[in-house]
Amino acid sequence: MALDVTDATFEAEVVKKSHENPVLVDLWAPWCGPCRTLGPMIERIVDATGGGVVLTKVNVDENPEISAAFRVQSIPAVYAMRDGKVVDGFIGAQPEPTVQEFVDRLLPTEADNEIAGLLAKGDEASLRAAVELDPTHEDAGLALGELLATDGRGEEALEVIARFPESPATRRVAALARAGGDVPDDIEQKLEGLLDRVKSDDGAREEFIDLLELLGPDDPRTAAYRKQLTARLF
Repeated sequence: MALDVTDATFEAEVVKKSHENPVLVDLWAPWCGPCRTLGPMIERIVDATGGGVVLTKVNVDENPEISAAFRVQSIPAVYAMRDGKVVDGFIGAQPEPTVQEFVDRLLPTEADNEIAGLLAKGDEASLRAAVELDPTHEDAGLALGELLATDGRGEEALEVIARFPESPATRRVAALARAGGDVPDDIEQKLEGLLDRVKSDDGAREEFIDLLELLGPDDPRTAAYRKQLTARLF
């Protein structure tokens, strides 16, 4: 069954849920004839996955923010999201075999299931096995990197995560690796001690930024210290 999504619910119902299962976003409108053909077909195919894929529908006339985000120029348009990102899509009504193939590509493979099982175990041997199965699997690589970092093997951790694009997750693991594997108990004192050196000392500036990564974006001290860093630099 398809879930109707609005501008207000898109973040919760699509973006967040795409971290658990692939989510299809079917962009349509009541006046669109091909949409009425495609809609029941794609719903039937997705229902057959038994929850492996989630189907959402967006009325483009009523939800301009979502339409703008997807840069909709014609409908029907269907996009697949995984881990908060668009990973596939098509525009226009398609024959059933094409839609079936599109949905099938989103379902986990045998290797995906094996990696998920290894990630659930979480020990070093399992994480290394997961990375060997798929060296591009970011979750496996970051999990292994974090385990190595917390074990004091910072250089090895940095090598593992170097293959992935920079992101908040990679920056945090890198900061943990450079910090010796733990968040310092005296982190505020360290930050205060580094402030006077951040403009002239590259090492102090990098250490200061690493400490902010360890605090994390949800810690109110992070924003306060970032403002102080900006004031010192500029």
